[in-house]
Amino acid sequence: MIKAFQILGFSSGFISISHRLKKPHSAHGFSLFSSKLSHNSTPKSPSFRLIQMFSTQSQSNSDSPSSSSVSVHSAGSVHRIKFCQWCGGPAKHEIPDGEEKIRAICTLCGKIAYQNPKMVVGCLIEHDRKILLCKRNIEPSFGLWTLPAGYLEIGESAADGAIRETWEEAGAEVEVISPFAQLDIPLIGQTYVIFLAKLKKPQFSAGPESSECCLFELDNIPFDSLAFSSIFVTLNLYIEDVKSGKVKFHYGTINKRLGTGPSDIRAFTLDYHLQV
Repeated sequence: MIKAFQILGFSSGFISISHRLKKPHSAHGFSLFSSKLSHNSTPKSPSFRLIQMFSTQSQSNSDSPSSSSVSVHSAGSVHRIKFCQWCGGPAKHEIPDGEEKIRAICTLCGKIAYQNPKMVVGCLIEHDRKILLCKRNIEPSFGLWTLPAGYLEIGESAADGAIRETWEEAGAEVEVISPFAQLDIPLIGQTYVIFLAKLKKPQFSAGPESSECCLFELDNIPFDSLAFSSIFVTLNLYIEDVKSGKVKFHYGTINKRLGTGPSDIRAFTLDYHLQV
């Protein structure tokens, strides 16, 4: 993990990674190919070329969430806070002195409620060249497939949380190998951290939140029945890495498109895609 993020702070060279996209013949929506890494010793800070991954359906730029539309969405969630979490007093909604965003401020004690993103952690488990997936037994995305993953809890490291979630959802004991992907989703306030992991024992079973667990060969992953955009992206990145012969660490921002339902997992762009 430390090695992967040190590259983000590398200041003596320019790193850019570019992918070109072609219309895929496979069922899973898009294909990444022709990765290029270029270096230049003159810039003072690292820069990343904008990368966009689109679904097979044509999408116009106007459909992608702009910075202003995301701000409106965020402000809307702030307005749902009606009362103070500390004293129970009614909240007002305005921009505090010295800040730039609307906050929920208690009219009695004056405390400000800050909203922070949630971290989701999980494991991408390969066993005998197959990937372990869980079919969700709860909403959202009931009946769809996902990697074992869930919200990080207080007192856990990201890796510990991923191991716990894998046990809870797939009844599998795993050993974390390395971080594979960090995917930020600003519109819904989530960051996914997915680890590569291996089974300690070749045993797994569905937990309470899963109706079924199954190992899928890479060519048979049910891309048309995946639960979330983050899982869709993660699995595609992994397949491309396997095809290239080298599994890398990936960082990217998934920009969900406003006005689409949760079932439309391909309505997004993947921006600022860095791989190392």
